[in-house]
Amino acid sequence: MLIATGITDFFQQIASDLYTSLYIAIGGSIEEESRDWSSQIAEIASTGIKIFILLAILWFFYWLAVYTLKHNKERLHISDKTQKIIRSVFSYIWIIAGVIAIMSQISIKPDTISATAKASVWAAIYYVLWASSGQVIHRILHHYGLNESIEQLLKNIISVLIVMLGVASVMSQFGFDIVSLVAGLGIVGLAVGFAAQSTLANFIAGITILLEQSFQVGDWINIGDKEGRVILISLRTTHILTRDNITIIVPNSTVASSEIVNLTSKNFIRFDIRACISFESDVDLAKQLIAKVLEENSSILSRPEPSVTVDEVGDYGVYLIVRFWVTPAQVSRMPRIKEGLNEQIKKALDASDISIPYPHMRVLMPKPESL
Repeated sequence: MLIATGITDFFQQIASDLYTSLYIAIGGSIEEESRDWSSQIAEIASTGIKIFILLAILWFFYWLAVYTLKHNKERLHISDKTQKIIRSVFSYIWIIAGVIAIMSQISIKPDTISATAKASVWAAIYYVLWASSGQVIHRILHHYGLNESIEQLLKNIISVLIVMLGVASVMSQFGFDIVSLVAGLGIVGLAVGFAAQSTLANFIAGITILLEQSFQVGDWINIGDKEGRVILISLRTTHILTRDNITIIVPNSTVASSEIVNLTSKNFIRFDIRACISFESDVDLAKQLIAKVLEENSSILSRPEPSVTVDEVGDYGVYLIVRFWVTPAQVSRMPRIKEGLNEQIKKALDASDISIPYPHMRVLMPKPESL
């Protein structure tokens, strides 16, 4: 019996607390002995009607401004992009005015309302700076001829700075101590830096790579035993696309400390292959045949002129070295170009009865002495 009474009292206490909390939530006072629900509901209804009227008035002015803008677009010579920007400004003003109107009717302190208005202005200013910073950076870097990687780096850094300053300015309007907050973030950043030294090293290396411009997006490079076209230079990694259509992601700290061969940094690049003919074959004829093969290949440049010279007189034949030049666009096809040249040179030599030797060994035995 006592247990049942205790459970009943427990739930009655919960119901009483909920009842009191609901009454306080709609504007009642905890000190009132009786709960005057009718007056509180009437006050809420009155406040709701005032808010509705204020929002309706603000919406009317917003609609009037948008209507005027829409029907005077041609006369004012306003483009579609400018019209969207102006309409977005009107929408932002209407939303902020509506929020302030609601706050003024629900007994929020005037200092808070004033801080909200100032914060909204600062937020709008920093948003405009953030939205326009990309175009400004693009125009400046395009004027000085810097590449897209530097542009992306500066965009990221300036965007982060604008966002941080914007948040700090907005928070300062509500009484936050920005100096202490920045100092706290500095300490946290220092701790994170020690905890993520490899990531920080890659980040610094990425900035160094972008500033030095030893290679750019689109260049064909060798990094150690990795070769391919650079498709992305981020702040942490460099992405290389190989001939096999495989993406290799290399940490920037590795890139910065490795020997890099940039195959496409100049207007043309020289490659070479070797060919071998027998000792008995005519060297001049072989050189003419190979030169003709090079001349007929559309991938090989005529200027600078390719060359065919004797590289070595070996144990099994005469080795010729074939040097030729190609444009940077042909570097990715170089294995196929070399394979095609080897095949064409072999056919041209065979057609002119110039033999290609193979490794062999001749054993000479002395004649036995006659008894």
